[in-house]
Amino acid sequence: MNFKVGDEVVVITGSDKGKTGKIIKTLRAENKVVVEGVHVVKKHQKPTGQDNGGIQEVERPIDASNVMIIDPKTKKRTRIGHTTDTKTGKKIRITKKSNEKID
Repeated sequence: MNFKVGDEVVVITGSDKGKTGKIIKTLRAENKVVVEGVHVVKKHQKPTGQDNGGIQEVERPIDASNVMIIDPKTKKRTRIGHTTDTKTGKKIRITKKSNEKID
């Protein structure tokens, strides 16, 4: 999975198609991501010692294949590529449409 926490992504399929948001959490073992404001469900919480309980809205994970990163230059969705930095020799992420460095 090529996504990191803080990446700006757009949902490309499903009931939340077209929504954008930042990645809050990545679940690499399950190949899923949690996106802010996407796939929001209502959760019924029992009262505990600290909380009163009630109905809360929480974001649930969606599959990583259902989101694409937003290109910082063109503001459109794009794929992620990899290349090596010529100065440091480290592997970096780039956008396929404009070859902009991500991060």
